[in-house]
Amino acid sequence: MSTTAHSGSNRIAGAGRLVPAKTVRFTFDGQSLTGLEGDTLASALLANGIHLVGRSFKYHRPRGILSAGSEEPNALVDIERDKSRKQPNVRATVQEIYDGLKVKSQNRWPSLTFDVGAINDLFSPMLPAGFYYKTFMWPKFAWKTIYEPKIRAAAGLGVVPGEADTDRYSNRFAHCDVLVVGGGAAGLAAARTAAQAGAKVIICDEQPEAGGALRYETDVTIDGKPGYDWATETLASLRATENVTVLTRTTAFGYYAQNFVGLVERISDHLSNPGSDMPRERLWQVRARKVILATGAIERHMVFANNDRPGILLASAARAYLNQYGVAVGRKVGVYTANDSAYAAAIDLKRAGVDVPVIVDTRDNPSSPVIEEARSLGIDVVTGHAVFSAGGKRRVSSISIRPNRGGSERKVVVDALIMSAGWTPSVHLFSQSRGKVAWDAANERFLPGTYAQDCVSVGACNGSDGLQQALDEAAAAGSKLAGETGFKGKTKALKATGGTDWVLGMIGSAPGAGADTTVKAFVDFQNDVTAKDVRLAVREGMHSIEHVKRFTTNGMATDQGKTSNLHGLAIAAEALNRPIPAVGLTTFRAPFTPVTFGAIVNHARHDLFDPTRRTPMHAWHAAQGAAFEDVGQWKRAWYYPQAGEDMHAAVNRECVAVRNQAGIFDASTLGKIEVVGPDAAKFLELLYTNPWEKLGVGRLRYGIMLREDGFIYDDGVVGRLAEDRFHVTTTTGGAPRVMNHMEDYLQTEFPHLNVWLTSTTEQWAVIAVQGPKAREIIAPLVEGIDLSNEAMPHMSVREGRICGVPTRLFRMSFTGEAGYEINVPADYGRAVWEAVYERGKPLGLTPYGTEAMHVLRAEKGYIIVGQDTDGTVTPQDAGLTWAIGKNKTDYVGIRGLLRRDLVADGRKQLVGLKTKDAHVVLEEGAQIVANPNQPVPMTMIGHVTSSYWSQNCGRSIAMGLVIDGTKRLGETLYVPMPDGVIEVEVTGTVFFDEKGERLNG
Repeated sequence: MSTTAHSGSNRIAGAGRLVPAKTVRFTFDGQSLTGLEGDTLASALLANGIHLVGRSFKYHRPRGILSAGSEEPNALVDIERDKSRKQPNVRATVQEIYDGLKVKSQNRWPSLTFDVGAINDLFSPMLPAGFYYKTFMWPKFAWKTIYEPKIRAAAGLGVVPGEADTDRYSNRFAHCDVLVVGGGAAGLAAARTAAQAGAKVIICDEQPEAGGALRYETDVTIDGKPGYDWATETLASLRATENVTVLTRTTAFGYYAQNFVGLVERISDHLSNPGSDMPRERLWQVRARKVILATGAIERHMVFANNDRPGILLASAARAYLNQYGVAVGRKVGVYTANDSAYAAAIDLKRAGVDVPVIVDTRDNPSSPVIEEARSLGIDVVTGHAVFSAGGKRRVSSISIRPNRGGSERKVVVDALIMSAGWTPSVHLFSQSRGKVAWDAANERFLPGTYAQDCVSVGACNGSDGLQQALDEAAAAGSKLAGETGFKGKTKALKATGGTDWVLGMIGSAPGAGADTTVKAFVDFQNDVTAKDVRLAVREGMHSIEHVKRFTTNGMATDQGKTSNLHGLAIAAEALNRPIPAVGLTTFRAPFTPVTFGAIVNHARHDLFDPTRRTPMHAWHAAQGAAFEDVGQWKRAWYYPQAGEDMHAAVNRECVAVRNQAGIFDASTLGKIEVVGPDAAKFLELLYTNPWEKLGVGRLRYGIMLREDGFIYDDGVVGRLAEDRFHVTTTTGGAPRVMNHMEDYLQTEFPHLNVWLTSTTEQWAVIAVQGPKAREIIAPLVEGIDLSNEAMPHMSVREGRICGVPTRLFRMSFTGEAGYEINVPADYGRAVWEAVYERGKPLGLTPYGTEAMHVLRAEKGYIIVGQDTDGTVTPQDAGLTWAIGKNKTDYVGIRGLLRRDLVADGRKQLVGLKTKDAHVVLEEGAQIVANPNQPVPMTMIGHVTSSYWSQNCGRSIAMGLVIDGTKRLGETLYVPMPDGVIEVEVTGTVFFDEKGERLNG
C-alpha cells in the first residue's frame, strides 16, 4: 500500500456514521482525492491510504497523523481557498473537508517524499537540544548579522500568507449563569441539569457534534440508549431549550479573570461556498457567573525508538477513525499499550475485519475482561514486553518486540501501530484560570486542586474513574452551580454502562528508551524533542522544569504540552532523582489551541484598525474649510483659514477675536466620566489631590490626579450635580486611562465604596463659548438658568435647556475669558452649535480651533498634561500646590509626594520664558542652559514645553521646565540652536491678564 498515493480505499463497509453517497472532492499536494461529507482532512487522507502528511520541525523526519483531535502535533498543513485565503499550520484532525479544498504539506522541499531538509536527521548528533545557545555565541557580532536572520528564516513550519486576509470575522459579547466547556458525556450531563433548573446556560465544544468519546465508544449505554444516541438526543434537547446556547465547532481558548472566557466559533471553514456576508469565525467573549470545565483527558503516546513513524497513532484516534468515520488506520495493525483502554480499539478493529497481529502490553500480569476478550478473538496478547523500535521510514512497516527485562527480539510486520500510555487530564483551562493543580500520586497525574475562580471541573479532566462517576459528579455540579445563581432543580440520576475506566498507565520513557540509550524516542513530536534531549538538559544544569522546557522546547508553542508535558516531566524527574511534584509543572498558557489573528483582530482592521472619531459638529467644521489635526483617534478642527490666510494668520485672528468679542470652540472630545453613588465624594477624595466633600452642589473645581509615585497623571474640571453625582472631565487623550485608573482603584483598593463609574464622553457634545460677549450671546437661547454673576458665578454648573434641548451648562474657561461650556446630548450637538453661531455671528462670534486654544491657554499659564508635564512633574513643580487639600490625610500619590527627592532643591519647575527678541519663537523641546559658553556636551538645566506667537501680547511666549525655576525669576538663560544662541528671561507663567479680572466678564 502506498503511503503517499491513493491505492484503494481504507473505508470499512458498514462502519462509521458517514453516508457513502455524499462524496467530497479535495486535493492534497496537487493530487485529487475523494472523501465523504463529515470527514476531517485526517480521516479522508487515511481513507485514501495516506499516512505521510508532513515533515518534522527540526530534523525534517517523515511525520504522520497521531491523533483525532486538537491535540494533534504532527499533521499540520496549509489550507488554500484562493490566493487571498491561505492558512498555515492547520490541524488536519479538526479541518473538515469540503468540495474544492486545497491542501499542501509543509516544511519540505522540493517535495514531501523527497525533502532536502531531511539531511538534518543525519547530522542530528551535532544538533542536540540547546545547541544554538552554544554554537552561535562566537563571534559576537555574527549573532545579529548572520545567525539570527537565518534562524528566523528557517524557523516555523508553515509559510505566512502573502496576501491580505479578505475574510470577515464577527464578535459577540455574552453573559450566562453557567458556562460549560466541553460537550462530552460529563459536559452534556452538567448542562442538562443546570438548564433544567432554569439557569441561562452556554455549552461549547470544539467538535462539529457533541459526545466526546461517546462518538467512538461502541460499548456504552446511558439511560438504556447507546452512548452516541443519548448524546445526540441530549444535544438536540438542549438546542431546543430557550435558556441554552449550544456552540459546536467552538473552542474555549482562554480563561481570564472574573470568569471571562474567550471562545472562537468556526462558522464557514467547513463550507465549500460560504456566502459573501458569512463570517469565517466568530469571537465569543463570555462572562459567566459559574464555569464548569468538562474538558476531558488526552491520551498519551508511548515513548520508544522511532515512535514518530507515519502510521503510528494513538489508540483512541484509531477507534475514532473506525467508529465515527468508517476508516481503518491500516490492514495489519499492531497495538502497544500500558493500560486497558487500547484493548477496546484493538477489539473494534478486529471485529471490523482488520488484522491485529499482536497487542504488546508493558504490564507484567494485567487482568481485565477486555484482555480476555481480545485473546478470545484470536489476538496475540504479549504482556511484560515492550516495543523497542519501529521499522520503516515513510510509514511504519514493522515493530521489534522484546521482554522488558531483556531477552530475544521478535519482529512483527505491521502497516500501522496504535498505542496508549494512559490518559492525562486536560487541566489547561483550569491552569489558565490561575488554579493550582495537585499531584495524584496513586494514579500519577495532575488534577485540579485549589480553585482561583468560581468554577468546577467534572469528568475525566477531574480524574473521574469511569463514565458513571463522571456523569454523577457532572449532574451534581450542574445542579449545585445553578442553585448558587438562584435557580433550583432536581438532579435526575443517569445510569451508564460500559466505557473504559481511566486506569493507571505509564509516564516517561518506555523500556528500551531509558537513560542508557541514545535512540530517538520522541517526547514532543511538534518540537522534535526526544527523551535524551530532556536528560541532556538535566545534565546541563537545568533543574527547574521551566528551564528544561526552554532548553529543549518541550511543550512549547502551539502544542502547549498536550501529549508531551507529563512524559517530559517524568523523564526529568527521573534524571534528577526527585519526585515529580518537587520538579513542578510548567504553565499552560492561552490559547489552548491556536487562534487566528482574524478572530482576535475582528473588525479592527483596514479603516477600523485605528477608528477615526469625529465630533457631532465635524461636518460643520469641514464645511467652513477647517484644517484638522489628529488628537488620539479624534479629528479636531485645528484652525479655520479664510481667503489669503496661512495658519499663523488664521490663528492670530481667532485669538484676537476671543479676547475682544467671543469665540466658539468644539470641546466634545474632552473625556467625561459620571461618578455616581452614596460614596462618590469619598471616592474622588481618594483619587484627586483636591478636597471634594464640601464642594457645593452646582459648583465646579479643577482637580489634579496623581500616580502612586506622586507625579501628575491627569487633570480636569469636576462638577457636582447632586450630593451623589459628579460630572468629571479629563484631557482628550487621557479619557481611557483615567477611566481604567478609576476602575482599577475602585475594584482593587476601594471596593468598600458604593460608587458606579460610567464613561459618557460620546454622550455629550460640548460647545465652548468664550470671550467678553459670551453671556450676551447665549442668554437668549438658555431656559431655566439665571446667568447673572451672582446666580451663576465662575466655576458653576447648572442644568436647564438651551434651544429647547436639555443642557448641563458649565461656567468655566480654558482661555481666561468669561466662558461657558454647553453640554447637550450628542444628537443635538450640531443643531445647538449652529443656533449659537447664528446668534453670535453679528456680535463677532468667531470659531476657533485647537491651535488658538493652545495659544490662549498658554497666555494664561494653564498647563496641558503631557505637554507641560512629562511623567516626572509633581503639582509643586507645576505651581499647583494650591490644588492640594491642606487637611487631606490620604489620596493616591500622597506618599509619593512625601519622598525627600520630590521636595528637594534642584527639581525642574514650570516657569514662563520671554525671548529678549520678542519676535523669536522658541522651538518646543529646545534645551535650556545657564551658560552658553560651556564646552559640548553642555549641561542642560531644562527644556521648552510650550511656545507660541501671541498676537494679544504682541510677542512670543513660552513655558518650560527649568531646574530651580522659581528661584530664577528675572534671570537670563540661554537656548542653544543651530542658528545661534537665543536669550530668554525667566518669568511667571501668566502672560495676559495676570490678575484674572476678565474671568468675570
